[in-house]
Amino acid sequence: MSQTIDQAGGGAGGAAPEPGLKRVMGRKLLLLFIVGDILGTGVYALTGQVAGEVGGAAWAPFLIAFVVATITAFSYLELVTKYPQAAGAALYTHKAFGIHFVTFIIAFMVMCSGITSASTASNAFAGFLNDGFGLGLGTNGLLWIALGFMTLVALVNFRGVGESVKANVVLTLVELSGLLLVIFVGMWGMTQGRADFSRVVVFESPDDKGVFLAVTAATTLAFFAMVGFEDSVNMAEECQDPVRDFPRTMLTGLSITGLIYVLVAITAVALVPVGDLTDAEKGSALTQVVAAGAPGLPFDTIFPFIGMFAVANSALINMLMASRLLYGLANQGVLPRSFGKVHRTRQTPWVSIVVTTLISFGLIVYVVNASATEEGSNAIALLGGTTSLLLLVVFAVVNVALLVLRKQPVKHPHFRTKTWLAVLGALTCAYLAGPWARSAEQQEQYLIAGGLLAVGIVLSFITWLYNRTVRHEPTEFEHIEDIDEDKPQAGYPKR
Repeated sequence: MSQTIDQAGGGAGGAAPEPGLKRVMGRKLLLLFIVGDILGTGVYALTGQVAGEVGGAAWAPFLIAFVVATITAFSYLELVTKYPQAAGAALYTHKAFGIHFVTFIIAFMVMCSGITSASTASNAFAGFLNDGFGLGLGTNGLLWIALGFMTLVALVNFRGVGESVKANVVLTLVELSGLLLVIFVGMWGMTQGRADFSRVVVFESPDDKGVFLAVTAATTLAFFAMVGFEDSVNMAEECQDPVRDFPRTMLTGLSITGLIYVLVAITAVALVPVGDLTDAEKGSALTQVVAAGAPGLPFDTIFPFIGMFAVANSALINMLMASRLLYGLANQGVLPRSFGKVHRTRQTPWVSIVVTTLISFGLIVYVVNASATEEGSNAIALLGGTTSLLLLVVFAVVNVALLVLRKQPVKHPHFRTKTWLAVLGALTCAYLAGPWARSAEQQEQYLIAGGLLAVGIVLSFITWLYNRTVRHEPTEFEHIEDIDEDKPQAGYPKR
């Protein structure tokens, strides 16, 4: 998931307003941005876990996740062409309902999804590094690598990273190369008689779960691989013609990634038995796939490093998003203003970086210990599932917001989705976010998500109380469209 939210200050004291963003993105660059946003940690890290839920039919949850994501994408397309601003879900929620608490919860959930996504990537990075160097580390060793990796991400974040379209093109091609390698190795393995495609139609579920429950539970995991398309709305102000370009480009990007995911899942179960894919001691699932498909070639030694690169990129851009969004919430006055402090030299929001990094540390330690003590629990699946849970709730609200905003027409032409699609999107996202859509092992995702939201609500209440009793001012969003607007780092206000 890729959002960069280097917000500029409001220009107190009658300062000149910030200039608008330069419109540099045409259809091709926007397509690469969307594909790069979606590709990453999800399919690299969770293919084995999805197969563990449904067996050889691992392609089905990815296909269903693609359909659900595409339905919601139609709602995003209408909203981004109707309101071509960079604030995303928080803006749509605020325009539709105008309720401070609801807007805050949606914005905070988006921030938390960035932290849980980055924490998922850190655990995946530890696994790929273990594979790449053949370290043979146990749970504690992988935990320390994950924590060390997040520390490195925080340091890079603190130093200051300006995300550019050209850099995104390079990163997208690297991530894409790894998945295409899996597919091509599968085709090679098929010609050599190493693939057993009869497995792709075999449904196997642990604990004798019913087909519907098992597929639904696997879909909530696979959905993590499809998120990211919604972040492209933050590039609306940098597109040459968002009303013209967004609809076709976003749907094309979703279709490309959905096809790749289904092919990767089919290749994985055809080359490697499901029991091995889910066995962490035998290595990451996709590393096993390339080793099984072409044992005479060094693909299995190369692939872990591609995987490390892919998940490292996901972790960095998600922690950038989370820290900048926390910074934006602080500058809006809805969270403690100390979170908005900026380092004088680096001009980066150092307090927000520290806070989001500490939260990620807590998440990583908690889920790794939980996976070590609870049978059937997996750290990557638990964090990835929590990310999906948070964003499914956000998507359900966005679909409802679209229906409400139909009563507020705008003068310029824009994309318009079918009403029944928005209703279906709200229902499917709400259903997949519910406890009935998750297995017993996945219920802990609610504890993690609830704990994160409780932290936000407590901090918000403390801020409200301080603003009311000390500053004697209301606590509300004043410029919601600026909360996650992409601005140059030089725009950070000095404090």
